[in-house]
Amino acid sequence: MSRPPRRPGRSPRRMNHSPNLNHPHVQFQFGFNVFPDIPRPFNVSYQCFSVAMLPGNERQDVERGGKIIMPPSALEQLTRLNINYPMLFKLTNKKSRRETHCGVLEFVADEGKVYLPLWMMHNMALEEGDLVQMESVSLPVGTFSRFQPISSDFLDITNPTAVLENCLRSFACLTKGDVIAIQYNQKVYELMVLETKPADAVSIIECDMNVEFAAPVGYKEPEPMKKQDEEMTVDPAEFMPEPAGFVAFKGAGNRLDGKKRKDASNTDQNIAKPIYIRGIADYDYQLGTLRFIRKSIKPKTNETVDDEFKPFSGAGFSLRPLN
Repeated sequence: MSRPPRRPGRSPRRMNHSPNLNHPHVQFQFGFNVFPDIPRPFNVSYQCFSVAMLPGNERQDVERGGKIIMPPSALEQLTRLNINYPMLFKLTNKKSRRETHCGVLEFVADEGKVYLPLWMMHNMALEEGDLVQMESVSLPVGTFSRFQPISSDFLDITNPTAVLENCLRSFACLTKGDVIAIQYNQKVYELMVLETKPADAVSIIECDMNVEFAAPVGYKEPEPMKKQDEEMTVDPAEFMPEPAGFVAFKGAGNRLDGKKRKDASNTDQNIAKPIYIRGIADYDYQLGTLRFIRKSIKPKTNETVDDEFKPFSGAGFSLRPLN
């Protein structure tokens, strides 16, 4: 079929597809697309169980950190609510009024159940199968935290700060008052969170946080040991010069038959050692001075004193009286 001929002098009509912004319906659609959806809170109650009750292989990675395992339906609901990331939750035990905060590790739990680390259940006084209230929260990034070891065994670690920093990588947040558990060298250490800044509950995901330690519970400072006088291992009398002059019983004994004793040796001679007398320190000594002590010379006098030894100078006596 052939098209009808165009009228001379008229161009074909073009459709204008640009929207009319003055139209009220267009303005409503434009404003609706600008404002994002307001995030709604996630508030659900679950039955809580320890990680040991989780079916399948043993999950030690859950016990070592501060994250829990939730059911798959929770992930679907959290996606629809458009919550903030990372996913952080506040756990509340309505019976004991205890609260703590945690992150989520996986969504593989049975429907209606959540699996918590054992230390987290102890903090909240929860038993197997108790109900726990979960609410999504947004926490500030932590800048400072202070811990107190429950046992003094934590001080035996060579570098406790590095060990704690490595273990906190499995945690998503910290809550003031909680007693967390970390494992090192196949041993579990418990630490109480005494303080967190800038709030009582902080997020520790990708943050630079200063860490301090308080003295362990029941720790006492060791008393300073009194310095005891060290006993000299070498007898100072051995360094004293040999006595000069007459020494009684200095010689060695001999047998009448001229034979030597079988048990006698050259080292068994009893040599009298001089008595060691400790000197008196010069407390008036000044640094950089030298003092030469010489033997004092007695002044000469007119009187001569004859102190020379003269043998057989004594007077003799007789038993028979002399007439």
